[in-house]
Amino acid sequence: MHKIPVTVVTGFLGAGKTTLLRHLLQNPQGRRIAVLVNEFGEVGIDGDLLRSCQVCDEEDATDPNNGPSNVIELTNGCLCCTVQEEFLPTMQQLLDRREDIDCIVIETSGLALPKPLVQAFRWPEIRTGATVDGVIATVDCEALAAGRVVGDVAALLEQRAADDSLEHETPIEELFEDQLACADLVLLTKCDQVAPADVARVEAWLKQELRPGVKIVRCQRGAIAPELLLGFNAAVEDNLADRPSHHDHHHHDHDHDDEHDHDHDHDHDDDISAIALTLGTVEPRALVQRLERLVQEWEIYRIKGFADVAGKPMRLVVQGVGPRFETFFDRPWRPDEARSTQLVIIGRDLDRSAIAAAIG
Repeated sequence: MHKIPVTVVTGFLGAGKTTLLRHLLQNPQGRRIAVLVNEFGEVGIDGDLLRSCQVCDEEDATDPNNGPSNVIELTNGCLCCTVQEEFLPTMQQLLDRREDIDCIVIETSGLALPKPLVQAFRWPEIRTGATVDGVIATVDCEALAAGRVVGDVAALLEQRAADDSLEHETPIEELFEDQLACADLVLLTKCDQVAPADVARVEAWLKQELRPGVKIVRCQRGAIAPELLLGFNAAVEDNLADRPSHHDHHHHDHDHDDEHDHDHDHDHDDDISAIALTLGTVEPRALVQRLERLVQEWEIYRIKGFADVAGKPMRLVVQGVGPRFETFFDRPWRPDEARSTQLVIIGRDLDRSAIAAAIG
């Protein structure tokens, strides 16, 4: 019954999508991640890393040219044009193996509009098996601080000229606006290359451009906790209350210190934490409205969990990234489990008692 959560990653050439994907695959924390990319050549993900992935079987991992089956190449960067010919069969192939996959990450070309891809998840062939959990935009802070939306404009124009399917007339600035308009969370990369005052200036400008509730997280060299980016596969992640310790990197979770490049300043990560809350029976619409309000008032990046809905034999999955919330019933409550609502709220500078009072 469960749906696989899908994370869509957008951003221009050089904004850090590849580094982010590589970091996710190196630090999956037990998750089995399937990745769809535009071009293997660009991704530059190490073949040995892929062969050690947890999604593919041994026999899948033997082809040195194509890599294993957990990274699938979409030959054409513009998904809106190839959605039916290529994307749909690819997704169906992944959904056939949904028991082997905990989440899917799709890296889109920064030159393709993300909206048609997100809309494709409403198709009946896909929506019963997968759900868009969040659209993450990687944004180059160094370029924005210098007054550009992309670092290497020449490389971007060359990429655009090489792809016949793209709309060549749209100004780059408009494509960037589209990325921001679709984003549920913004990862600001290359902040370590920019003076702190300029980073603050870039963040202030971005906040004006983004929808209310869309948060900005600084990201150094792709090192970001997977919990911030990846959805909640209710089939495998029932023990929500056991997971928050992953976030307290600098307090007591020393196992994951290798996620961070200690040559760089990670102070902004210090306060990222998770709050686990257990509630009773809820009314879904009222719960989501309270959570939406919470996201406007607090620096909350992600909310995930499941809920006990009165009179329903099934459990309701709740997922939120920034202002985007998704709910669906995934499976019947088991006779041996206590029905309850369990939520994990991930963010910065969170006050547990105030948040519990606002939700309760």
